[in-house]
Amino acid sequence: MRYYRRLSAVFIILLITAAVIADILIIRGNREPAGIYRVEAKRLVDDIRETGSFDIGKYPHLTGVYSSDDAASLYKSDEPYIMAEVNGRHYRIEYRHNPINGQLAVINVFFVIVILIVMLLLGYFYRHLIIPFGKINDVPKELARGNLAVSIPEEKGRFFGKFTWGVNLLRESIEKDREHELEMQRDKKMLLLSLSHDIKTPLSAIKLNSRALARGLYKDEEKRREAAESINRHADEIESYVSQITRAAGEDFMTFEVNMGEEFLSRIVTKIYERYAAQLAISGTVLSIGEYMDAILSCDPDRLAECLQNLVENAIKYGDGKSISLSFDQQDGCTLITVTNTGCTLGREELTEIFGSFRRGSNSDGVKGSGLGLFICRRLMSMMNGDIYADIEDGCFSVTLVVRMA
Repeated sequence: MRYYRRLSAVFIILLITAAVIADILIIRGNREPAGIYRVEAKRLVDDIRETGSFDIGKYPHLTGVYSSDDAASLYKSDEPYIMAEVNGRHYRIEYRHNPINGQLAVINVFFVIVILIVMLLLGYFYRHLIIPFGKINDVPKELARGNLAVSIPEEKGRFFGKFTWGVNLLRESIEKDREHELEMQRDKKMLLLSLSHDIKTPLSAIKLNSRALARGLYKDEEKRREAAESINRHADEIESYVSQITRAAGEDFMTFEVNMGEEFLSRIVTKIYERYAAQLAISGTVLSIGEYMDAILSCDPDRLAECLQNLVENAIKYGDGKSISLSFDQQDGCTLITVTNTGCTLGREELTEIFGSFRRGSNSDGVKGSGLGLFICRRLMSMMNGDIYADIEDGCFSVTLVVRMA
């Protein structure tokens, strides 16, 4: 804020300085050290001296010529004049001077108006932009630190109203995700503790039977067979517990919220193009958008755009950087949106695994990622009553979103 006030003061001073310089230039430009009226007065005096008469119409810069024997009254005039003596007689020659006061007044009024407008604009920006921004300047930093109790002042202005509302939604979303994560971690911890306790019983039975068999305590063949069956039965029980642990570890660890609505396909495509066109142009990747027939899609527009962004991001990370294309088709009341990238090194046998959580293909070596992008896309498309599938053809990797039309 202090910097803005200093910058505003410097700007106002520069405008005032410009006004002063303009006045000085006008004054200097309008100076007439030997004005033309003096030349015309000299010519008029010569006419009077030679002919004894004159024609005032011949001198456009002279407004009047007066002579009088009363020298006192001769010098009384409200107009600019010069005095001349011709043949022993005094003349008052009045002239029209080109005043600059009017020009200076116009220039100064103009600068005053400009300065006032600038001051009003700077004050308006200070009140509606700088001050609200200063109030929320530290909010992102506090949220990054995990301080979800940071105060976010409400703003009803057109500039920061939606922004502060969005930041509040972000904070609430982070807080909700944190609560869900803590609850999930607590539930998983309780599950693991419970399962580990349950595993101890069959494990103890297995140990007892195995020790008895190892020491030859069971002389009867039937007893040995029963001990072996007991070991196998308890091993199956442990295997069941391990399956539960595995299922718990791989169960839904992310929550998704979908708000179904309707959106034009063209708006979704435009959003994706504006998001990536400049970035890909800089890297030399060709982004091509195929022809399509615009349609109203039944979806969550933000979630569908998120899915397409995930697919384009994957195409950027795992492709060869030559080409990324979006193509479209319509079948059975659905719109098919396909994102294709060149330079695929993924094996076809891996296509069935790539939509799992934390599953990464053989082409992911040296590429940062969590293996969740396609998993998230599959979940979101399922919640929007759509589908997603992948294919590999001619060294190109394609992922298709199936979106129902409204």
